[in-house]
Amino acid sequence: MYDTALKLINKITSFGYKAYIVGGFPRDLYLKRSSKDIDICTDARPREIMQIFPDIVTSNVEYGSVVLMFEKVRFEITTFRKENKYSNFRKPVDITYTASLEEDIKRRDFTINTLCIDKDGKTIDLLNAISDLDNKIIRMVGDPKVRLKEDALRILRAIRFATVLNFELEPVLKAYIKKYGYLLKKLSKERKKNELDRIFSSFNKEYGIKLLIELKLCDVLEIPDLPKAKITPSMIVTWSELNALDKYNFSANERETIKTIRELKNKNLLDVHVLYKYGLYECSLAAELQDISKKEVNEIYASMSIHSRIDIDIKPAEICEILNKTPGSFLKEIISDLETKILDKKIKNKKNNIAEYITNNYQ
Repeated sequence: MYDTALKLINKITSFGYKAYIVGGFPRDLYLKRSSKDIDICTDARPREIMQIFPDIVTSNVEYGSVVLMFEKVRFEITTFRKENKYSNFRKPVDITYTASLEEDIKRRDFTINTLCIDKDGKTIDLLNAISDLDNKIIRMVGDPKVRLKEDALRILRAIRFATVLNFELEPVLKAYIKKYGYLLKKLSKERKKNELDRIFSSFNKEYGIKLLIELKLCDVLEIPDLPKAKITPSMIVTWSELNALDKYNFSANERETIKTIRELKNKNLLDVHVLYKYGLYECSLAAELQDISKKEVNEIYASMSIHSRIDIDIKPAEICEILNKTPGSFLKEIISDLETKILDKKIKNKKNNIAEYITNNYQ
């Protein structure tokens, strides 16, 4: 991916423009972390980029950005710009193109995201990003008092980066996050949940949650239960502890899983009947809340003869044939009985054993 990015920026520069890899990829490369996306910044305007690369995937000319596939890799290419005015504490509504890489870098959120790589693979550090990376500091580019009011999402982004990278928040930034935390009320539920998802799914989530509590953001984020929540490995289990279903936009699958985890919270997860009814996935998640070994839950589940009705080694039509009856509501009672008896190992899940049981008990 990196070599492909260098080919891309070399192609742009071959047309007389400047181009650099910027943002998260140079940061992660320096930290020896994996990175999924590569962003490019350039002094070429969007329409000039579209002339170089006719197969643009999407374009947002208003914000100086295009997305393209180059040698099967997705790249976002953004023209150097200054963001002059923001609306709703989130979006820039007035941008000015610039020929200066430094001016473009200064609009970015944190110093650690300002590293650039040029067409020769040389690292460019205009704002002492490497120093902050070495010292494990999240520092705002510019005045935090101004930058947080421009875009309140930077509050959660700062905490997310601190969490994922296990960095400290620079003291002035930390103080202003605490002061301006109320601005998070202005943001959409989707934006906030996306950042919280990334905090809650981090290996270092305990630290991120500690920051959210310390900076008094729980109430403004409508998750007042967070200080009492049990911290477990899975993101969805953390959400299940927060009573936030009516506060954030969860997918239908997330909602169902959260409800099931709550229902399982006080049930015996090592009971085969519970495992059969709720399934391995949800029971394994609920095990995190009960400090039960997932391995033990998995072993019991694996030992079960059946995991759903379709595993019962007899078909409804065969039951009807044994009883010489046409299909009817009686089948529901018999199948339910068979489930219980097989799970309790009172009947082997073999057709002849099941048929004998039906003959003896239902004829």
